[in-house]
Amino acid sequence: MTIRTILLALIALVGLNGPVQAQTVPNLNFETSELTVVTAAGAAHVFTVEVAATPEQRAQGLMYRTALDRDKGMLFDYGRERRVSMWMKNTLIPLDMLFIRADGTIANIRERTIPHSLEAIGSKGRVLGVLELAGGTVDRLGLAPGDKVRHAIFEGN
Repeated sequence: MTIRTILLALIALVGLNGPVQAQTVPNLNFETSELTVVTAAGAAHVFTVEVAATPEQRAQGLMYRTALDRDKGMLFDYGRERRVSMWMKNTLIPLDMLFIRADGTIANIRERTIPHSLEAIGSKGRVLGVLELAGGTVDRLGLAPGDKVRHAIFEGN
């Protein structure tokens, strides 16, 4: 195959797919607050979290982020308990997902999710929130289902 043939093939592919457009990143603001995860052994781990409380914020989540500090995260507040399913579309970094019941108990965990994956990652049962942390955090801190999450959205439940 000649260079000319390869170039013509590439030009045809670009023509079929239309012009390449830059990815636009939504510019949503998230409130931040403090959240604590308390393990069964009594160890307390504090994180500063952005709270995704609106449908638009939950849809964006941590998409397009290139890094997440080890003491930061995002808390998805669904407002009421329900079955939740998430994916990693447009998410550039691996995440640990903690699915949390209304009483603050961790129902299930999915570790080191795969960036860009369209696989559905779901809660086991009804949850009020999901905490996303940098991939590997669950293993590093020894977090497990049954541990408790303390945050204002779980108070009174």
